[in-house]
Amino acid sequence: MKNWPGYEHGVNFGGWLSQCDHTKERYDTFIGEADFKTVSEWGLDHVRIPVDYNLVEDEAGNYVESGFVYLDNSVAWCEKYGLNMVLDLHKTYGFSFDLGDKEDGFFDSEADQERFYRLWEEFARRYGNIGPRVSFELLNEVTDKGYAEAWNRISRTCIERIRKIAPEVTILLGGYWNNSIDALADLEPPVDENIVYNFHCYEPLVFTHQGAYWIPSMDTSFRLSIDTPCSEIRRISEEMFSDMNGGFEDLAGYDGPISEEYFENYVAEGIRVAEERNVRLYCGEYGVINLADPEDTLKWYKLFGTVMSRHHVARAAWCFREMDYGLADSHLDSVRDELLKYM
Repeated sequence: MKNWPGYEHGVNFGGWLSQCDHTKERYDTFIGEADFKTVSEWGLDHVRIPVDYNLVEDEAGNYVESGFVYLDNSVAWCEKYGLNMVLDLHKTYGFSFDLGDKEDGFFDSEADQERFYRLWEEFARRYGNIGPRVSFELLNEVTDKGYAEAWNRISRTCIERIRKIAPEVTILLGGYWNNSIDALADLEPPVDENIVYNFHCYEPLVFTHQGAYWIPSMDTSFRLSIDTPCSEIRRISEEMFSDMNGGFEDLAGYDGPISEEYFENYVAEGIRVAEERNVRLYCGEYGVINLADPEDTLKWYKLFGTVMSRHHVARAAWCFREMDYGLADSHLDSVRDELLKYM
């Protein structure tokens, strides 16, 4: 499968310009130039920067120049420290993967969709012709499968409008079920060679989200070892998340712990689709919650990273700081140097 030079090993700057209280204090203090320098010193090649429309638009859709300054700075700091950047629209007016944001109606509203197109045209004018330094991710984590047909239409129109301004910028496209790898087959074939298919991986969910307070069916005191047999992890998964198989489809008879075989099984369909359509594959989010044992987190990263590197899957870990997954946070001090080898 084709690799994606310059975007092979990265990290998310989540919680900075997205999933935050959108105050100047947050923007000015949560991430700064020193963090771009750290990412470069870690040996990574890019950052994925989630952005909510609130950063650069007011409620009426007027552009807020002070918000674009943070993206201008990001581009400059990436240039200074030899990094590339994925500009990820994490929330658009009328849609968010997080129901708590109370954004809805996007997939039925032509006005909201037009606003989405215009914002991407603005991003294209500002950042679309910088060269490979900046890539565009149209929208984070489309949720319902029922949006698939509308999303194919919307994304196709958006790409056409971006291409009139920035004909060569790389554009990332993910599917439903929150960028599930299983949704890639239902995306339209890439319109040109500068389209990348995007998925997210937090499998098995009961391990990577153990104790997660934001999952209604999760006991916050629940903990799980990476060495738990797959049969037991599957049983717990089916009890806790009845509608999710979690990558165990072809491992029903396997009773060992999570292994490279598990991740080979997980990624196989995505690789098939990518090879069939001659498109690059990118995992825009993956990681393990900070409640897991650090040594278990390291094992998970090693297994996942080894398999993704084997198949030339580019990727960016979630998340640089805080956001319940912070790689720079103290809970990973004992394993970080080793863990970075597999990011």
